[in-house]
Amino acid sequence: MGAVKAKPARAGRLHPQEIDRYVGMRIRQRRIMLGLTQQQMADLIGVTYQQAHKYERGINRVAAGRLYQIAKALGVDVGYFFEGLESERVFEPTAQQRLLLELARHFVALPRRRHQEALVQLARALASENDVEPLSEAAPTAEGAEAGRRRA
Repeated sequence: MGAVKAKPARAGRLHPQEIDRYVGMRIRQRRIMLGLTQQQMADLIGVTYQQAHKYERGINRVAAGRLYQIAKALGVDVGYFFEGLESERVFEPTAQQRLLLELARHFVALPRRRHQEALVQLARALASENDVEPLSEAAPTAEGAEAGRRRA
């Protein structure tokens, strides 16, 4: 791989190198995948929230020892953060990956554990349905379905 050249941003300051940004992006992706907040990750690796944020943005470089701590905290090998770095194309998440990340963000934001558990039960129920019916405009409402069950 060729050398990554940094460009001056403001007088005397350089943009973070592309590798630092890439590693930060991978740290963030893994953290979100696990449903951790930046504060929770910071606590796990013994840094401040601000420092964890700077790692994820690629603003501050992650030292080798710290990267090892982050890998242990996030349950991956150090090499995970560099996977795909050699590829020519920039990572573009699929629509499903974007939805999964959004779901993870909202799941973690739920204030009550019982709401999180209810969401997990809903996902299990939906995933285990044998008959997948397409959504239609004439789909019955919850009230209509309940009335139908009482009549039966």
